[in-house]
Amino acid sequence: MTMTVPRDARKPGRTVSSRVFALLNAFSPERPALRLVELTAATGLPVSTVHRIAAELVELGALKKGRDGTYRIGLRMWELGSLCPQPRTLRDVSLPFIHDLYEATAENVHLAVLDGDEVLYVERVWGPRSVGVASRVGGRQPLHVTGVGKVLLAYAPHELRQAVLAAGLKRYTPHTIVMPGLLMRALQEIRETGIARCAEELALGTASVAAPIHGPDGRVVAALSVVSHTVTHARSLAAVEPALRLAAKSISRELAKGYTGGPEVGGPPGTVTPIRSAAR
Repeated sequence: MTMTVPRDARKPGRTVSSRVFALLNAFSPERPALRLVELTAATGLPVSTVHRIAAELVELGALKKGRDGTYRIGLRMWELGSLCPQPRTLRDVSLPFIHDLYEATAENVHLAVLDGDEVLYVERVWGPRSVGVASRVGGRQPLHVTGVGKVLLAYAPHELRQAVLAAGLKRYTPHTIVMPGLLMRALQEIRETGIARCAEELALGTASVAAPIHGPDGRVVAALSVVSHTVTHARSLAAVEPALRLAAKSISRELAKGYTGGPEVGGPPGTVTPIRSAAR
């Protein structure tokens, strides 16, 4: 028996599977809910094709359709993704120490990695007393305005630091360091002390302290931070520095036992890890 393949499926990138993935790839942390017209625009597929594929994915649990007509990624996708082998990933290794650090501080705790010329947050734990922050799991921020970003930039290749300076240092608050010389001196101090301190450079009312996490070969692969209210940071952040250093060193020691290199960002939309781990 010969199966008839649709004409557009014969085109490169237009097989049945590629069309399904084109639709799924339209979703992102910035666009977690999309209408049919938005899916059509994002995929470049005919509206009838998008409607048919979306309906099938809803039946399979891969998508969920809301009462307002928007589509979201379904839990079945997360269930399948959880079957992917991920031994000794950065996030797996770090989570116990992140929660210990939260228990010791009751403040926001962030785990972040370098992705291009930005900070990528791979985990965040927070509680009811934690200061509100703009970061979220899977979110990104500039390197020069956060504690984790400064750590990653301090230990990054010289070429990246020069590229960041050449692109210009955007000012977010009156306290943002925008003079290249001052930033370079701050990065040198981070390399000497192993600690980055950042007060109200991205948003007023928050301050952070961050430390590097080293991979098996000694290179810095991530950064760990505690974010607090500015009004209490002089006291509280200085007090948590020893606990932060210990957590970062403990994670580095565990990574030395075997690390696959994947951060394994986040969980299914709307879920949380112990305490709380998601954007507010």
